[in-house]
Amino acid sequence: MSEMEKLQKAVRLTISAGYQLDKEAFEFLSSIAITEDPTEIVSKAIRKIEEAEEKPLFIGRPLLEELIKKPEPAKEIGAQLTEEKPKEATVLTQITSKKVFHPYAKNFESKIKVVENPADKLTSSGTIEDYLEYFRDRFKRIERLLRQRIDVKSATSILEALKAPANTRLKIIGMITDKRESKQRILLTVEDFQANATVLVPRNSPQELFKKAQLLLPDQVICLSVRKTRSNLLIVEDIILPDVAPRPQHKAAVPVYAVLTSDMHVGSAKFQRDAFNRFVLWLNGKYGNERMKEIASHVKYVLIAGDIVDGIGVYPNQINELEIKDIYEQYRLAAQYIEQIPDYIEVIVIPGNHDATRKALPQPAIPNDFLEPLEEARQIYSFGNPCTLNIHGVEVLMYHGRSLDDLVSTVPGIEYEHPEKAMTLLLQSRHLAPLYGGKTPLSPENRDFLVIERVPEIFHAGHVHVLGYSNYRGVLIINSGAWQEQTEYMRRLGFVPTPGKVPVVNLQTLEVMTIPFS
Repeated sequence: MSEMEKLQKAVRLTISAGYQLDKEAFEFLSSIAITEDPTEIVSKAIRKIEEAEEKPLFIGRPLLEELIKKPEPAKEIGAQLTEEKPKEATVLTQITSKKVFHPYAKNFESKIKVVENPADKLTSSGTIEDYLEYFRDRFKRIERLLRQRIDVKSATSILEALKAPANTRLKIIGMITDKRESKQRILLTVEDFQANATVLVPRNSPQELFKKAQLLLPDQVICLSVRKTRSNLLIVEDIILPDVAPRPQHKAAVPVYAVLTSDMHVGSAKFQRDAFNRFVLWLNGKYGNERMKEIASHVKYVLIAGDIVDGIGVYPNQINELEIKDIYEQYRLAAQYIEQIPDYIEVIVIPGNHDATRKALPQPAIPNDFLEPLEEARQIYSFGNPCTLNIHGVEVLMYHGRSLDDLVSTVPGIEYEHPEKAMTLLLQSRHLAPLYGGKTPLSPENRDFLVIERVPEIFHAGHVHVLGYSNYRGVLIINSGAWQEQTEYMRRLGFVPTPGKVPVVNLQTLEVMTIPFS
């Protein structure tokens, strides 16, 4: 019986007993359907309610959480750390099941092809000319993507639009250099290589158009369908983004799985060592029920999208929450965890903003000085941020996700609780960091490596510490959560992470399964 069928059975049982599940209760059952039987939990909940004097109409999440038997703590991989010098991690040998674990994925050779890795192509010297060249390149690349659309092929230059007679309708392609919004209107300044123009989105525009305009970001390259007025003002009648076109998905020929994860933050006192310990045990076939071990047996790849360690001095008062205050020691302990992943599973890492490399995008790979302990223990693949890989025939765009901060702080309706919505907007923009001058530092390379020229099967990011996934026009969007509990800095910002939940993708079907380890 599939997880969805189990959920449906649990819902039917709830209704037949005269109750309903509230939204949070249903979401909770969905998240644990792999490891627990929802029907059994609901049955226990109904029995407990029947014994109570006051019987609620809705079954809530707190009651369901109370009824789940907590897993016994597994033996720890990393021993307790001291502030001065961390101890070595210990290798686990205890098998938690009598059934012998046979890893299906071990029967297949890995297939990893690098499609795009900017780490070896970074050349910027940071001059004014570099910045000009960077934005020129961005404009050219996204203009080319826009003109692949049938409805944009006839777009003219801004200069020609300004010369057109009043009431002429035409299309222009431009980069947004300014955006001013009020309750009555949205004014944009757009430019191309020849000219710039002011365009107006009136408040009496169709609601869908006004909402589109609210989502626009400075430095985006877009196509506008406009009407020329008697002056040089252009009235917007439609907004066309580069976007991605629906297309057939490429899939693996065999059912091998990829684990997508990120934001370990080893070295932080909030790093979930017990949960990560269970994760590594699970990959070795030593943790979880039979269904979980069946999934583990198919895992061929572990993709880590940055922030392997917590780093030093990354956010205010971080030092007070560091268990390891030496970044080399942070990487050394991270290596001890990662090296215990079975050697038939390929580990792929890119850096994040907490890692020991430059912060500006695109980021080079984590330097060998820091990864040396891990590279001595096992083979890993280390690439820059972002990078595009083909694993077993499935193209994956890996990106740490720093620019998601800018979208949350700038775009109405975009929030940390649903990172997949922000990632969808990046896909629609065909750029990983469209806003310049925000929280995301950008390096002025002679080529803009952040343009999404190839449409992947999977778009994987992290950074925001919240698990979220969706499918947009055939692209599987996944933000892989984290392994760090809420820090004091997060608490002050009102930010609530969802650590210890791991998305696993079947590369043959592109189905997503979420396995909780917290």
